[in-house]
Amino acid sequence: MKQFDTIIRGGTVVTAADTIRCDVGIRDGIVTTLGADLQDEGAHVINASGLLVMPGGIDSHIHLDQPSGPGIVMADGFDSGTLSALCGGNTTVIPFAFQDKGQSLREAVKIYHDKAEGQSWIDHSFHMIISDPTKDVLECELPAMVDEGYTSYKVFMTYEGLRLDDRQILDLLEVARRHGAFIMVHAEGYDTIRYMVEKLEAEGRTEAFSHALSRPQLVEREATHRAISLAEFIDVPMLLVHVSAREAMEQIRWGQQKGLKIYGETCPQYLMLTQDDLDREGQEGAKYICSPPPRDRDSQEACWEGLQQNVFQVFSSDHCPFLFEGTTGKLREGEHTSFCRVANGVPGVETRLPILFSEGVSKGRIDLNRFVALSSTNHAKLYGMYPKKGTIAVGSDADIALWDPIKKVTITHEMLHSACDYTPYEGVEITGWPVTVLSRGVVVLDNGKVTGKRGHGQYQSRERSPQSVRR
Repeated sequence: MKQFDTIIRGGTVVTAADTIRCDVGIRDGIVTTLGADLQDEGAHVINASGLLVMPGGIDSHIHLDQPSGPGIVMADGFDSGTLSALCGGNTTVIPFAFQDKGQSLREAVKIYHDKAEGQSWIDHSFHMIISDPTKDVLECELPAMVDEGYTSYKVFMTYEGLRLDDRQILDLLEVARRHGAFIMVHAEGYDTIRYMVEKLEAEGRTEAFSHALSRPQLVEREATHRAISLAEFIDVPMLLVHVSAREAMEQIRWGQQKGLKIYGETCPQYLMLTQDDLDREGQEGAKYICSPPPRDRDSQEACWEGLQQNVFQVFSSDHCPFLFEGTTGKLREGEHTSFCRVANGVPGVETRLPILFSEGVSKGRIDLNRFVALSSTNHAKLYGMYPKKGTIAVGSDADIALWDPIKKVTITHEMLHSACDYTPYEGVEITGWPVTVLSRGVVVLDNGKVTGKRGHGQYQSRERSPQSVRR
Protein backbone atom coordinates (compact mmCIF):
# COMPACT_ATOMS: atom_id res chain seq x y z
CA MET A 1 0.00 0.00 0.00
CA LYS A 2 1.29 3.43 -0.94
CA GLN A 3 2.22 5.28 2.22
CA PHE A 4 3.06 8.74 0.82
CA ASP A 5 2.17 10.81 -2.19
CA THR A 6 5.20 13.07 -1.65
CA ILE A 7 8.35 12.95 0.44
CA ILE A 8 10.41 16.08 1.08
CA ARG A 9 13.83 14.63 1.73
CA GLY A 10 17.04 15.90 3.26
CA GLY A 11 16.00 19.41 4.29
CA THR A 12 16.03 21.32 7.55
CA VAL A 13 12.49 21.59 8.88
CA VAL A 14 11.85 24.86 10.70
CA THR A 15 8.74 25.67 12.74
CA ALA A 16 8.10 28.46 15.23
CA ALA A 17 9.34 26.14 17.99
CA ASP A 18 11.92 23.76 16.49
CA THR A 19 14.65 23.35 13.89
CA ILE A 20 15.37 19.73 12.95
CA ARG A 21 16.85 17.69 10.11
CA CYS A 22 14.17 15.29 8.95
CA ASP A 23 12.04 14.20 6.02
CA VAL A 24 8.38 15.16 5.59
CA GLY A 25 5.87 12.58 4.40
CA ILE A 26 2.66 13.84 2.75
CA ARG A 27 -0.50 11.98 1.82
CA ASP A 28 -3.81 13.39 0.55
CA GLY A 29 -2.57 16.95 1.11
CA ILE A 30 -1.80 16.37 4.79
CA VAL A 31 1.50 15.97 6.62
CA THR A 32 1.42 12.39 7.93
CA THR A 33 5.00 11.68 9.01
CA LEU A 34 8.12 13.51 10.17
CA GLY A 35 11.09 11.19 10.34
CA ALA A 36 14.52 10.15 9.15
CA ASP A 37 15.07 8.52 5.76
CA LEU A 38 11.43 8.02 4.79
CA GLN A 39 10.96 5.49 2.00
CA ASP A 40 8.15 4.81 -0.47
CA GLU A 41 8.99 3.78 -4.02
CA GLY A 42 5.74 5.19 -5.36
CA ALA A 43 6.11 8.64 -3.82
CA HIS A 44 7.23 11.80 -5.57
CA VAL A 45 10.50 12.79 -3.89
CA ILE A 46 11.54 16.42 -3.54
CA ASN A 47 15.25 16.86 -2.84
CA ALA A 48 15.53 19.55 -0.16
CA SER A 49 19.24 19.18 0.54
CA GLY A 50 20.65 22.55 1.56
CA LEU A 51 17.16 24.07 1.81
CA LEU A 52 14.98 25.22 4.68
CA VAL A 53 11.57 23.53 4.84
CA MET A 54 9.15 25.96 6.46
CA PRO A 55 5.39 26.49 6.75
CA GLY A 56 4.02 28.46 3.82
CA GLY A 57 3.56 32.12 4.60
CA ILE A 58 0.21 33.49 5.73
CA ASP A 59 -0.39 37.11 4.81
CA SER A 60 -3.29 38.19 6.99
CA HIS A 61 -3.44 41.80 5.78
CA ILE A 62 -3.90 42.12 2.02
CA HIS A 63 -6.32 44.15 -0.11
CA LEU A 64 -7.58 42.65 -3.38
CA ASP A 65 -10.19 44.01 -5.81
CA GLN A 66 -11.40 46.44 -3.15
CA PRO A 67 -13.20 49.71 -4.02
CA SER A 68 -11.21 52.71 -2.88
CA GLY A 69 -13.04 55.78 -4.16
CA PRO A 70 -14.54 57.23 -7.34
CA GLY A 71 -12.47 56.33 -10.37
CA ILE A 72 -9.89 54.34 -8.41
CA VAL A 73 -9.34 50.71 -9.42
CA MET A 74 -7.11 48.33 -7.47
CA ALA A 75 -4.41 46.81 -9.68
CA ASP A 76 -4.68 43.27 -8.29
CA GLY A 77 -7.71 41.04 -8.15
CA PHE A 78 -7.65 37.50 -6.81
CA ASP A 79 -5.87 36.12 -9.88
CA SER A 80 -2.75 38.28 -10.01
CA GLY A 81 -2.80 39.01 -6.27
CA THR A 82 -2.75 35.40 -5.12
CA LEU A 83 -0.28 34.39 -7.84
CA SER A 84 2.04 37.12 -6.58
CA ALA A 85 1.56 35.88 -3.01
CA LEU A 86 2.37 32.33 -4.07
CA CYS A 87 5.61 33.36 -5.78
CA GLY A 88 6.64 35.10 -2.55
CA GLY A 89 6.40 31.89 -0.52
CA ASN A 90 2.81 32.26 0.75
CA THR A 91 0.16 29.55 0.83
CA THR A 92 -2.72 31.46 2.45
CA VAL A 93 -3.94 35.06 2.31
CA ILE A 94 -6.71 36.80 4.24
CA PRO A 95 -8.02 39.78 2.24
CA PHE A 96 -10.91 42.00 3.26
CA ALA A 97 -14.59 41.89 2.39
CA PHE A 98 -15.55 45.56 2.37
CA GLN A 99 -18.98 46.70 3.58
CA ASP A 100 -20.35 49.76 1.76
CA LYS A 101 -22.65 52.13 3.60
CA GLY A 102 -26.16 50.69 3.62
CA GLN A 103 -24.94 47.23 2.62
CA SER A 104 -25.49 44.06 4.62
CA LEU A 105 -22.44 42.11 5.75
CA ARG A 106 -23.74 38.98 4.08
CA GLU A 107 -24.08 40.78 0.76
CA ALA A 108 -20.55 42.18 1.08
CA VAL A 109 -19.06 38.76 1.81
CA LYS A 110 -20.94 37.16 -1.10
CA ILE A 111 -19.51 39.75 -3.49
CA TYR A 112 -15.98 38.79 -2.45
CA HIS A 113 -16.68 35.08 -2.68
CA ASP A 114 -17.83 35.71 -6.25
CA LYS A 115 -14.68 37.72 -6.98
CA ALA A 116 -12.46 34.92 -5.67
CA GLU A 117 -14.39 32.04 -7.29
CA GLY A 118 -12.07 30.12 -9.60
CA GLN A 119 -9.39 32.83 -9.39
CA SER A 120 -7.25 32.05 -6.32
CA TRP A 121 -3.96 30.25 -6.78
CA ILE A 122 -3.66 29.60 -3.02
CA ASP A 123 -6.07 29.31 -0.10
CA HIS A 124 -7.87 32.35 1.22
CA SER A 125 -10.23 33.50 3.93
CA PHE A 126 -11.88 36.88 4.61
CA HIS A 127 -11.87 39.55 7.28
CA MET A 128 -14.86 41.87 7.26
CA ILE A 129 -14.42 45.66 7.08
CA ILE A 130 -17.36 47.22 8.92
CA SER A 131 -18.20 50.76 7.87
CA ASP A 132 -21.90 50.81 8.80
CA PRO A 133 -22.58 49.17 12.19
CA THR A 134 -26.36 49.44 12.15
CA LYS A 135 -28.56 47.86 14.80
CA ASP A 136 -29.27 44.94 12.46
CA VAL A 137 -25.54 44.42 11.83
CA LEU A 138 -24.74 44.51 15.54
CA GLU A 139 -27.61 42.39 16.81
CA CYS A 140 -28.19 39.92 13.97
CA GLU A 141 -25.73 39.80 11.11
CA LEU A 142 -22.41 40.02 12.89
CA PRO A 143 -23.11 37.30 15.49
CA ALA A 144 -24.38 34.99 12.74
CA MET A 145 -21.38 35.67 10.51
CA VAL A 146 -18.96 34.94 13.34
CA ASP A 147 -20.72 31.62 13.93
CA GLU A 148 -20.27 30.84 10.22
CA GLY A 149 -16.49 31.26 10.31
CA TYR A 150 -16.00 34.97 9.53
CA THR A 151 -14.36 35.44 12.90
CA SER A 152 -12.39 38.68 12.48
CA TYR A 153 -13.21 42.20 11.40
CA LYS A 154 -11.48 45.50 10.90
CA VAL A 155 -12.52 49.00 11.93
CA PHE A 156 -11.06 52.33 10.85
CA MET A 157 -10.54 55.39 13.02
CA THR A 158 -9.83 57.52 9.93
CA TYR A 159 -10.81 57.95 6.23
CA GLU A 160 -13.99 59.66 5.13
CA GLY A 161 -16.78 57.13 4.71
CA LEU A 162 -14.94 54.47 6.69
CA ARG A 163 -14.14 55.93 10.09
CA LEU A 164 -16.19 54.99 13.12
CA ASP A 165 -16.54 57.20 16.17
CA ASP A 166 -15.71 55.95 19.65
CA ARG A 167 -19.29 55.01 20.48
CA GLN A 168 -19.61 52.91 17.33
CA ILE A 169 -16.32 51.21 18.12
CA LEU A 170 -17.47 50.49 21.66
CA ASP A 171 -20.65 48.89 20.32
CA LEU A 172 -18.62 46.67 18.00
CA LEU A 173 -16.19 45.74 20.75
CA GLU A 174 -19.09 44.68 22.94
CA VAL A 175 -20.41 42.42 20.16
CA ALA A 176 -16.91 40.98 19.74
CA ARG A 177 -16.72 40.27 23.46
CA ARG A 178 -20.06 38.49 23.54
CA HIS A 179 -19.55 36.43 20.39
CA GLY A 180 -15.80 35.79 20.30
CA ALA A 181 -14.79 37.88 17.29
CA PHE A 182 -11.27 39.24 16.89
CA ILE A 183 -10.83 42.96 16.19
CA MET A 184 -8.27 44.71 13.98
CA VAL A 185 -7.97 48.50 14.19
CA HIS A 186 -6.46 51.09 11.85
CA ALA A 187 -5.51 53.69 14.42
CA GLU A 188 -5.02 57.26 13.18
CA GLY A 189 -6.84 60.35 14.41
CA TYR A 190 -9.31 61.52 11.75
CA ASP A 191 -9.93 65.07 12.95
CA THR A 192 -6.26 65.88 13.44
CA ILE A 193 -5.45 64.60 9.95
CA ARG A 194 -8.27 66.64 8.40
CA TYR A 195 -6.99 69.74 10.21
CA MET A 196 -3.48 69.19 8.84
CA VAL A 197 -4.67 68.40 5.30
CA GLU A 198 -6.75 71.56 5.12
CA LYS A 199 -3.87 73.64 6.51
CA LEU A 200 -1.32 72.21 4.06
CA GLU A 201 -3.59 72.61 1.04
CA ALA A 202 -4.37 76.20 2.01
CA GLU A 203 -0.61 76.83 2.00
CA GLY A 204 -0.26 75.24 -1.43
CA ARG A 205 1.67 72.26 0.00
CA THR A 206 0.19 69.56 -2.21
CA GLU A 207 3.33 67.55 -3.08
CA ALA A 208 3.63 63.90 -2.00
CA PHE A 209 5.91 64.74 0.94
CA SER A 210 3.03 66.64 2.56
CA HIS A 211 1.32 63.30 3.11
CA ALA A 212 3.94 62.58 5.78
CA LEU A 213 3.48 66.05 7.28
CA SER A 214 -0.29 65.54 7.51
CA ARG A 215 0.03 62.35 9.58
CA PRO A 216 2.81 62.85 12.18
CA GLN A 217 3.62 60.14 14.74
CA LEU A 218 1.47 61.73 17.43
CA VAL A 219 -1.65 61.21 15.27
CA GLU A 220 -0.96 57.47 15.26
CA ARG A 221 0.13 57.43 18.90
CA GLU A 222 -3.01 59.20 20.17
CA ALA A 223 -5.37 56.95 18.23
CA THR A 224 -3.44 53.83 19.26
CA HIS A 225 -3.72 54.77 22.93
CA ARG A 226 -7.41 55.58 22.52
CA ALA A 227 -8.10 52.26 20.79
CA ILE A 228 -6.27 50.35 23.53
CA SER A 229 -8.25 52.24 26.16
CA LEU A 230 -11.53 51.31 24.49
CA ALA A 231 -10.43 47.66 24.37
CA GLU A 232 -9.52 47.82 28.07
CA PHE A 233 -12.88 49.40 28.91
CA ILE A 234 -14.84 46.60 27.19
CA ASP A 235 -12.27 43.91 28.14
CA VAL A 236 -11.67 42.53 24.67
CA PRO A 237 -8.53 41.58 22.66
CA MET A 238 -7.40 43.88 19.87
CA LEU A 239 -4.76 43.94 17.13
CA LEU A 240 -3.30 47.28 16.04
CA VAL A 241 -2.41 46.96 12.36
CA HIS A 242 0.45 48.43 10.26
CA VAL A 243 2.24 50.15 13.16
CA SER A 244 4.83 52.51 11.71
CA ALA A 245 6.88 54.06 14.50
CA ARG A 246 8.18 54.11 18.04
CA GLU A 247 5.43 56.14 19.72
CA ALA A 248 2.62 53.82 18.65
CA MET A 249 4.77 50.75 19.33
CA GLU A 250 5.37 51.94 22.89
CA GLN A 251 1.63 52.37 23.44
CA ILE A 252 1.14 48.73 22.47
CA ARG A 253 3.93 47.66 24.81
CA TRP A 254 2.30 49.72 27.57
CA GLY A 255 -0.99 47.87 27.06
CA GLN A 256 0.75 44.51 27.06
CA GLN A 257 2.62 45.36 30.26
CA LYS A 258 -0.73 46.11 31.89
CA GLY A 259 -1.74 42.54 31.07
CA LEU A 260 -4.15 43.50 28.30
CA LYS A 261 -4.62 41.28 25.25
CA ILE A 262 -3.20 43.83 22.86
CA TYR A 263 -1.36 42.69 19.75
CA GLY A 264 0.65 44.48 17.09
CA GLU A 265 1.50 44.20 13.41
CA THR A 266 4.06 45.96 11.26
CA CYS A 267 4.88 45.79 7.55
CA PRO A 268 7.85 45.89 5.11
CA GLN A 269 7.33 49.55 4.22
CA TYR A 270 8.12 50.55 7.80
CA LEU A 271 11.39 48.61 7.75
CA MET A 272 12.60 49.67 4.29
CA LEU A 273 11.17 53.10 3.42
CA THR A 274 11.34 56.55 5.00
CA GLN A 275 9.52 59.81 4.47
CA ASP A 276 12.43 60.86 2.24
CA ASP A 277 11.04 58.47 -0.37
CA LEU A 278 7.95 60.69 -0.57
CA ASP A 279 10.25 63.61 -1.38
CA ARG A 280 11.53 62.18 -4.66
CA GLU A 281 11.69 64.26 -7.81
CA GLY A 282 8.48 65.08 -9.65
CA GLN A 283 5.60 62.81 -8.74
CA GLU A 284 7.80 59.78 -7.98
CA GLY A 285 7.06 60.31 -4.30
CA ALA A 286 3.43 59.37 -4.89
CA LYS A 287 4.53 55.75 -5.35
CA TYR A 288 5.31 55.63 -1.63
CA ILE A 289 2.11 57.16 -0.24
CA CYS A 290 0.50 54.80 2.26
CA SER A 291 -1.02 55.26 5.69
CA PRO A 292 0.51 55.56 8.16
CA PRO A 293 3.36 57.01 6.08
CA PRO A 294 6.93 55.75 6.19
CA ARG A 295 8.82 57.75 8.82
CA ASP A 296 12.53 57.89 9.75
CA ARG A 297 15.46 55.66 10.68
CA ASP A 298 14.57 55.62 14.36
CA SER A 299 11.09 54.41 13.45
CA GLN A 300 12.62 51.58 11.42
CA GLU A 301 14.70 50.56 14.43
CA ALA A 302 11.62 50.76 16.65
CA CYS A 303 9.75 48.41 14.33
CA TRP A 304 12.63 45.95 14.49
CA GLU A 305 12.54 46.18 18.28
CA GLY A 306 8.84 45.37 18.17
CA LEU A 307 9.48 42.32 15.99
CA GLN A 308 12.37 41.12 18.14
CA GLN A 309 10.70 41.67 21.52
CA ASN A 310 7.25 40.25 20.66
CA VAL A 311 5.51 43.61 20.87
CA PHE A 312 4.51 42.77 17.29
CA GLN A 313 3.19 39.26 16.80
CA VAL A 314 2.63 39.37 13.04
CA PHE A 315 4.39 40.78 9.99
CA SER A 316 2.02 41.46 7.10
CA SER A 317 2.30 43.22 3.76
CA ASP A 318 -0.77 45.48 3.79
CA HIS A 319 -0.58 44.88 0.04
CA CYS A 320 -2.68 47.68 -1.43
CA PRO A 321 -1.72 47.95 -5.12
CA PHE A 322 -2.58 50.85 -7.41
CA LEU A 323 -1.15 51.65 -10.81
CA PHE A 324 1.22 54.61 -10.84
CA GLU A 325 0.55 55.46 -14.47
CA GLY A 326 -2.90 55.94 -16.01
CA THR A 327 -6.20 57.34 -14.85
CA THR A 328 -7.39 54.69 -12.36
CA GLY A 329 -4.64 54.68 -9.74
CA LYS A 330 -2.15 56.92 -7.97
CA LEU A 331 -2.19 59.87 -10.37
CA ARG A 332 -5.71 59.61 -11.77
CA GLU A 333 -6.02 63.41 -11.67
CA GLY A 334 -2.78 63.96 -13.58
CA GLU A 335 0.71 65.08 -12.68
CA HIS A 336 -0.51 67.75 -10.27
CA THR A 337 -2.64 65.40 -8.14
CA SER A 338 -2.65 66.62 -4.52
CA PHE A 339 -1.19 64.23 -1.96
CA CYS A 340 -4.58 63.83 -0.28
CA ARG A 341 -6.12 62.54 -3.52
CA VAL A 342 -3.36 60.11 -4.45
CA ALA A 343 -4.59 56.50 -4.15
CA ASN A 344 -3.32 55.39 -0.76
CA GLY A 345 -1.28 52.19 -0.52
CA VAL A 346 1.76 50.27 -1.78
CA PRO A 347 2.20 46.77 -3.25
CA GLY A 348 4.25 44.20 -1.35
CA VAL A 349 2.68 40.73 -1.01
CA GLU A 350 5.40 39.01 -3.07
CA THR A 351 8.32 40.78 -1.43
CA ARG A 352 7.11 40.62 2.22
CA LEU A 353 8.80 37.36 3.19
CA PRO A 354 12.06 37.79 1.23
CA ILE A 355 12.52 41.20 2.85
CA LEU A 356 11.89 39.83 6.35
CA PHE A 357 14.21 36.88 5.71
CA SER A 358 17.01 38.96 4.20
CA GLU A 359 16.85 41.92 6.58
CA GLY A 360 15.92 39.81 9.59
CA VAL A 361 17.43 36.32 9.42
CA SER A 362 20.35 36.88 7.03
CA LYS A 363 21.45 40.00 8.92
CA GLY A 364 21.09 38.38 12.35
CA ARG A 365 18.20 40.48 13.70
CA ILE A 366 15.87 37.49 14.21
CA ASP A 367 16.33 33.72 14.13
CA LEU A 368 14.60 31.24 11.85
CA ASN A 369 11.99 30.25 14.41
CA ARG A 370 11.01 33.87 14.95
CA PHE A 371 10.78 34.30 11.18
CA VAL A 372 8.30 31.42 10.97
CA ALA A 373 6.27 32.78 13.88
CA LEU A 374 6.03 36.27 12.36
CA SER A 375 5.39 35.10 8.82
CA SER A 376 2.98 32.20 9.37
CA THR A 377 2.37 30.59 12.76
CA ASN A 378 1.17 33.62 14.71
CA HIS A 379 -1.19 34.58 11.88
CA ALA A 380 -2.74 31.12 12.02
CA LYS A 381 -3.04 31.27 15.80
CA LEU A 382 -4.54 34.77 16.00
CA TYR A 383 -7.08 34.12 13.24
CA GLY A 384 -8.33 30.66 14.15
CA MET A 385 -6.48 28.55 11.54
CA TYR A 386 -3.91 26.75 13.72
CA PRO A 387 -2.77 23.94 13.60
CA LYS A 388 -4.37 23.23 10.23
CA LYS A 389 -2.32 26.12 8.88
CA GLY A 390 0.86 27.77 10.09
CA THR A 391 3.02 24.80 11.05
CA ILE A 392 4.56 21.57 9.80
CA ALA A 393 3.12 18.87 12.05
CA VAL A 394 1.36 15.55 11.67
CA GLY A 395 -2.22 16.36 10.68
CA SER A 396 -1.56 19.87 9.38
CA ASP A 397 -2.15 20.90 5.77
CA ALA A 398 0.95 20.35 3.66
CA ASP A 399 1.38 24.08 3.03
CA ILE A 400 5.15 24.22 2.77
CA ALA A 401 7.76 26.57 1.32
CA LEU A 402 11.32 25.48 0.57
CA TRP A 403 13.78 28.34 0.94
CA ASP A 404 17.30 28.67 -0.40
CA PRO A 405 18.89 30.68 2.44
CA ILE A 406 21.85 31.87 0.36
CA LYS A 407 20.15 32.61 -2.95
CA LYS A 408 20.75 36.24 -3.91
CA VAL A 409 18.10 38.18 -5.80
CA THR A 410 17.82 41.83 -6.78
CA ILE A 411 14.17 42.88 -6.68
CA THR A 412 12.83 44.42 -9.89
CA HIS A 413 9.29 45.13 -10.98
CA GLU A 414 9.74 42.92 -14.05
CA MET A 415 10.39 39.78 -11.99
CA LEU A 416 7.24 40.14 -9.86
CA HIS A 417 3.75 38.80 -10.60
CA SER A 418 1.51 41.58 -9.30
CA ALA A 419 -0.44 43.54 -11.92
CA CYS A 420 0.86 46.74 -10.33
CA ASP A 421 3.25 48.70 -12.55
CA TYR A 422 5.99 49.32 -9.97
CA THR A 423 7.52 48.04 -6.75
CA PRO A 424 8.65 50.37 -3.95
CA TYR A 425 11.59 48.00 -3.41
CA GLU A 426 13.16 48.33 -6.87
CA GLY A 427 16.86 47.44 -6.70
CA VAL A 428 16.81 46.03 -3.16
CA GLU A 429 19.27 43.12 -2.85
CA ILE A 430 17.91 40.06 -1.07
CA THR A 431 19.68 37.07 0.47
CA GLY A 432 17.28 34.10 0.85
CA TRP A 433 14.40 33.28 -1.48
CA PRO A 434 11.53 30.74 -1.68
CA VAL A 435 12.24 28.32 -4.53
CA THR A 436 9.54 25.63 -4.19
CA VAL A 437 6.05 25.87 -2.68
CA LEU A 438 3.45 23.20 -1.90
CA SER A 439 -0.20 24.08 -1.27
CA ARG A 440 -2.13 21.27 0.39
CA GLY A 441 0.50 18.84 -0.90
CA VAL A 442 0.40 20.08 -4.51
CA VAL A 443 3.62 21.55 -5.91
CA VAL A 444 2.52 24.98 -7.11
CA LEU A 445 6.00 26.49 -7.49
CA ASP A 446 8.85 24.23 -8.57
CA ASN A 447 12.36 25.67 -8.48
CA GLY A 448 11.01 29.11 -9.29
CA LYS A 449 8.60 27.98 -12.03
CA VAL A 450 4.85 28.28 -11.45
CA THR A 451 3.30 24.81 -11.73
CA GLY A 452 0.02 25.43 -9.92
CA LYS A 453 -3.30 26.37 -11.46
CA ARG A 454 -5.59 29.32 -11.05
CA GLY A 455 -8.58 28.09 -9.03
CA HIS A 456 -6.57 25.64 -6.90
CA GLY A 457 -7.01 27.90 -3.87
CA GLN A 458 -9.91 27.16 -1.56
CA TYR A 459 -11.88 29.32 0.86
CA GLN A 460 -11.01 28.57 4.48
CA SER A 461 -13.66 29.00 7.14
CA ARG A 462 -12.02 29.84 10.46
CA GLU A 463 -12.53 29.05 14.11
CA ARG A 464 -12.72 31.81 16.70
CA SER A 465 -9.34 33.17 17.69
CA PRO A 466 -8.09 31.49 20.89
CA GLN A 467 -7.38 35.02 22.14
CA SER A 468 -11.01 36.08 21.83
CA VAL A 469 -12.57 33.07 23.58
CA ARG A 470 -13.58 34.17 27.07
CA ARG A 471 -12.48 31.97 29.94
